[in-house]
Amino acid sequence: MSWAISAAVALGVALVAVCVTFAIALARRRYDTIDTIWGLGFALVAVAAFPFGTGDLILRLVVTGLTVVWGLRLSLHLHLRNSKQPEDPRYARMVERAGTRPAPRLFVRVYLVQALVLWFVSLPVLAAQHGTGIGVLGWLGVAVWLAGFGFETIGDEQLRRFRADPANRGRVLDTGLWRYTRHPNYFGDACVWWGLYLLACSTWVGAATVLSPVAMTFALAKGTGKPLLEKGLHRTRPAYAYYVERTSGFFPLPPRRAAIRRSARR
Repeated sequence: MSWAISAAVALGVALVAVCVTFAIALARRRYDTIDTIWGLGFALVAVAAFPFGTGDLILRLVVTGLTVVWGLRLSLHLHLRNSKQPEDPRYARMVERAGTRPAPRLFVRVYLVQALVLWFVSLPVLAAQHGTGIGVLGWLGVAVWLAGFGFETIGDEQLRRFRADPANRGRVLDTGLWRYTRHPNYFGDACVWWGLYLLACSTWVGAATVLSPVAMTFALAKGTGKPLLEKGLHRTRPAYAYYVERTSGFFPLPPRRAAIRRSARR
């Protein structure tokens, strides 16, 4: 019963957060506001469900704290990045395709869907709040979370500095972590959620939430993350095709030497 209460509270918080965000988006006339609030939504869900957790206190504090730290950092990063740019082209295209009444369609197809995804991906956090303690898998989860958080944070900062230099306009970032994966921030994001899942594995209910990190990883690698971003980069940066040839798409790997040699000859 306590698990069901946590899940219900989390769903309610996710829906309210998304509805408030939609109202703000209408006032700002920017539908990409949902991206800024995305990480914050996970933090709100974790904090709201915390009092209903019945598990080990240390585990509850750790999994909630890690979720809040990740969520706040991501929201702050996206807010600072997006506030300096026009509406995200992905949302602009959605508005164009929506016809004369874009608001209701985007609310249902984007915002409500985001609320459900947020709730579903948060299930390991809720399960961990009812866990029995931090065992071997739990400490492994903390290590995976730290690695992912580091990858995501460092990758975002490297990209921010690269974009801030006018000399890099039209160029492709292929140094630092970006030398080994085309999306170190997405890879780090996935690791964060696999780490939180491992923290939930002290109970069978937590272990059963494995589809949550699977869904997040799929969305980043095959869904609305990497594919949509790369589609735009191929159009705007001719050198990106060479970068794709030599660099891993998601999991960090050494650059492909054969591709590097072909690129050098061109």
